Amino acid sequence: MTTLQERATGTIAAPPATPVRAETGWGALLVLLTGTFVTLLDFFIVNVAIPSIQVDLRAGPSAVQWVVAAFGLALAAGLITGGRLGDLYGRRRLYASGLGLFTLASAACGLAPTAGVLVAGRVVQGVGAALLMPQVLAIITTVYTGPRRARAFSAYGVAVGLGAVFGQLIGGLLIRMDIAGLGWRSIFLINLPIGVAAVAASRRLLPESRSATGARLDLPGTVLVTLGLVAVVHPLVAGEPAGWCLAALLPLTVFALHQRRLAARGGAPLVHPGLFADRAYTVGVLVSLAFQLTMASFFLVLAVYLQDGRGLSALASGVLFVPLGVGYLVTSVLSGRLAAGRGRRTLTVGTLVVAAGYALLALAAHDPVGWLVPGLTVAGVGMGLVVAPLPSIVLAGVAARHAAAASGVLSAAQQAGNAIGVALIGSVFFSALGTGGFPHAFTLGLDVLVALGVAVALLVRLLPRHTA
Repeated sequence: MTTLQERATGTIAAPPATPVRAETGWGALLVLLTGTFVTLLDFFIVNVAIPSIQVDLRAGPSAVQWVVAAFGLALAAGLITGGRLGDLYGRRRLYASGLGLFTLASAACGLAPTAGVLVAGRVVQGVGAALLMPQVLAIITTVYTGPRRARAFSAYGVAVGLGAVFGQLIGGLLIRMDIAGLGWRSIFLINLPIGVAAVAASRRLLPESRSATGARLDLPGTVLVTLGLVAVVHPLVAGEPAGWCLAALLPLTVFALHQRRLAARGGAPLVHPGLFADRAYTVGVLVSLAFQLTMASFFLVLAVYLQDGRGLSALASGVLFVPLGVGYLVTSVLSGRLAAGRGRRTLTVGTLVVAAGYALLALAAHDPVGWLVPGLTVAGVGMGLVVAPLPSIVLAGVAARHAAAASGVLSAAQQAGNAIGVALIGSVFFSALGTGGFPHAFTLGLDVLVALGVAVALLVRLLPRHTA
């Protein structure tokens, strides 16, 4: 039975979590980062292959749009449920299951005879990613402590950057190499040996951990939050009017009320309301969502500007991402130590540096493409200062028994931020194309991103002073 104090505070006591090994080696981190890398890579890499897919599968504009959007929609809708499943049934088990499903779906995508089969495969890929991604942050949080945890989160940030920043370059290289005559199919089939090796290694290297034994999945909560997240993300990724997102208010409101009632009765809600009693977690989730508004949208308008506006090939535009990637890698490696001593100040500086990079790019929008390199490098430096330490700061105060659920909420907020940002900045960019051409549209989109970056820096100030 729960005590009155537990009911009042929303911190329901739970049976002890399954213990994990005291000293987990770095092999476990390598396995986790492999899954992180391939799933994030697939989120970005498919953009490069769209022209080839259109020709080979005779895909129309709507089908092509869903090849890109289906993965993100399924991922965003399943992250919170995936996190809770890890807490209940074992994080290693869910990680291996999710990566196995993702790998099988990659094979289906690589062998797809029609656009419809490819879209279906992308949906299943997204489901697999939703099962595995929350477990990565949760396992890092529960098995590493102190300086080892800071280093693990820094490595996580590097893997995220490699997948996101270099996705276009890697895709362009694979298509140019045309391995075994596979063309665009190689961007999916390359996941097979990587996924099989990582799943096999996970059973040997990853420690198992879970939350309260005997608890059941909150099925009504699962249905409500899935409907709500689909209602938020679907109109944005499908290009529908943003007003359709208001349809999410009802299921998400009912979901929040259901979670509170279930927690008050001593049940096991999908997302425990006690999580949001931690200021660092609540504000950190909002910061993550707001910062992601500027990330995926920037990659979108930059890729369109370089390829359609400047006439660069997919590979050439991918090469231009390298300065951004180099700046990102340098600071993401150092950011863990910086955040440990300076906490939220590292995030504030990082977001302002990203905004400065965008401003430099706006100034160079009409110049030869070489003049974009300084702005790209500065933006990459700022991204590394934010992306790598942010998960550690947000999850620092979360109880181990809620680790995967908390990670799922954080990841869902990031995916929602991606979708909202693409819809917002994409509409600004494409609307401006009709009046002033690509440099004008690129500059206008960057101006909005600079303003958003400054707003995120102000939001970071709401975090507790010592949050690393």
